[in-house]
Amino acid sequence: MSTAVIRYRTRPEAAEENQRLVENVFAELAAAAPPGLRYSTFRLADGVTFVHVLDGAGLPELAAFQEFQRAIGDRLDGDLTREDATVIGSYTG
Repeated sequence: MSTAVIRYRTRPEAAEENQRLVENVFAELAAAAPPGLRYSTFRLADGVTFVHVLDGAGLPELAAFQEFQRAIGDRLDGDLTREDATVIGSYTG
């Protein structure tokens, strides 16, 4: 199964808003619990770089995800990259 890895930097003044919007997506995911979806988001140590790892479908249908995407271009500092990856292994302890 293919996994998407999305990476981007936000403008420093937009990083907190971006995190808030991502947290709203996770709150809606917790309530909706779409089957077969794995999704993680990381904010890197620089405070402005975000990495999303998505495996499965159903995320675009969420209202919070649509809100997250609505003005993402205004929050970005540079280009967004999306790459397909193959999961070799995953562990949650």
